[in-house]
Amino acid sequence: MAFNKIWYTVAFGLLLPFSYAHTDFFTSIGHMTDLINTEKDLVVSLKDYIKAEESKLEQIKKWAEKLDQLTDTATKDPEGFLGHPVNAFKLMKRLNTEWGELESLVLKDMSDGFISNMTIQRQFFPNDEDQTGAAKALLRLQDTYNLDTDTLSRGNLPGVKHKSFLTAEDCFELGKIAYTEADYYHTELWMEQALKQLDEGEVSSADKVYILDYLSYAVYQQGDLGKAMTLTKRLLELDPEHQRANGNMKYFEYIMAKEKEANKSSTDSEDQMEKETEVKKKDYLPERRKYEMLCRGEGLKMTPRRQKRLFCRYYDGNRNPRYILGPVKQEDEWDKPRIVRFLDIISDEEIETVKELAKPRLSRATVHDPETGKLTTAHYRVSKSSTRVDLLIRAPAGSGSPLEMVCAWLSGYESPVVSRINTRIQDLTGLDVSTAEELQKDEPDAFKELGTGNRIATWLFYMSDVSAGGATVFPEVGASVWPKKGTAVFWYNLFPSGEGDYSTRHAACPVLVGNKWVSNKWLHERGQEFRRPCTLSELE
Repeated sequence: MAFNKIWYTVAFGLLLPFSYAHTDFFTSIGHMTDLINTEKDLVVSLKDYIKAEESKLEQIKKWAEKLDQLTDTATKDPEGFLGHPVNAFKLMKRLNTEWGELESLVLKDMSDGFISNMTIQRQFFPNDEDQTGAAKALLRLQDTYNLDTDTLSRGNLPGVKHKSFLTAEDCFELGKIAYTEADYYHTELWMEQALKQLDEGEVSSADKVYILDYLSYAVYQQGDLGKAMTLTKRLLELDPEHQRANGNMKYFEYIMAKEKEANKSSTDSEDQMEKETEVKKKDYLPERRKYEMLCRGEGLKMTPRRQKRLFCRYYDGNRNPRYILGPVKQEDEWDKPRIVRFLDIISDEEIETVKELAKPRLSRATVHDPETGKLTTAHYRVSKSSTRVDLLIRAPAGSGSPLEMVCAWLSGYESPVVSRINTRIQDLTGLDVSTAEELQKDEPDAFKELGTGNRIATWLFYMSDVSAGGATVFPEVGASVWPKKGTAVFWYNLFPSGEGDYSTRHAACPVLVGNKWVSNKWLHERGQEFRRPCTLSELE
């Protein structure tokens, strides 16, 4: 499946172009949590409405039972019953007043409170675009982690706390969304899953006729004429008068006959088409396939000789006074480019403080669009600032959405905790953080406006553990770095000469299960002249 749009970055250290252009949808954990609370509030409101209706029906029921007994007695001896003056009075009263009150009770709309609450809450509901975005996110997870539809449908994912499954109707909906995007590959997968669950006896509102209609066309669009005919025949067994299926069947039979007549020329033509398709796919598939393999942990394995060069150590920041007596734990993640991880480098209390500071202002940022030359909203990740907090969640379960990232920009003056984190980064990297980005820049010449040069290095805090997925991968060298709460990874994006180190191009993998919080610091060239002097070699 081709990418809708590929984004390239304006500086070293940004993600690789592995984006799927999808719509804005609820991906902030705050937004998703609010939706859960909204739905809970609506359930409470609905139960209140049900109680009110039950109370109303109970009153009507009691009235009916009382009147049933009374009218039974009265109709057996009308004259004798009305001979009692009280009965005569009460009959007049009931018919003139009480039946009118009962009518009002029956007509009383008990749903006012529920409808009013629905109207208020509806403004916060996701829309069709949000639902489509969540579906696309699920399909992206399926591709990235090589999951079959049955595994996803049954909710058999690693590390899940709250297992959930997809109904046949859910699978049908996913197939329809893929169909509207002309994604016939996923249309076939999910329509077949919906059909399979119905064939196994699942009770559902999903209709086999509709499923087969979508499925047969999706299969035909992928070139499998024989299977398309088989599926259409099955559809016609269920609904012999189906107009479109009858028309398609005639067309399929015509094409099949035509192919038999000119089998040789048709085969040559198909071979040529396949070669052209192959050529087109080669433009993006190798890099994308490598990315997805790394996300699944199927990366390049280091040779024993290279592994022997990786060490763990106590690090004092090159004799920094703050760390001479209390060095930090550091371990090598990769040799070339050198990527190191600092362990227990940020406390749980600091993490919670940064999260609380960031939550009220989580928002998407912008990236450079190579087609227009302008900055535009990034739907797959965000840019960074002095201390940036990104939240990656699944969609529809949550990354992001499971899938997108949102960010907040925090400066040292806003909190002693942020200031302390900045100082820690400076002490351990030996780089000046005063030229790091303090604010999000929306101008096309953002770095020129900053006047601090390119981004020389990246420091990335992992502020949460992730149940499954969420790695940071480096496809150029085959490295995968996995989230571990309380740690940070560091690498240089530029050689000392100032030339870009393309081996540090990296990409964030979508979170399969869980939520991912990271806090990132990008350090710039200016101010590092004496801290990291350039060499005579371009690649040193």
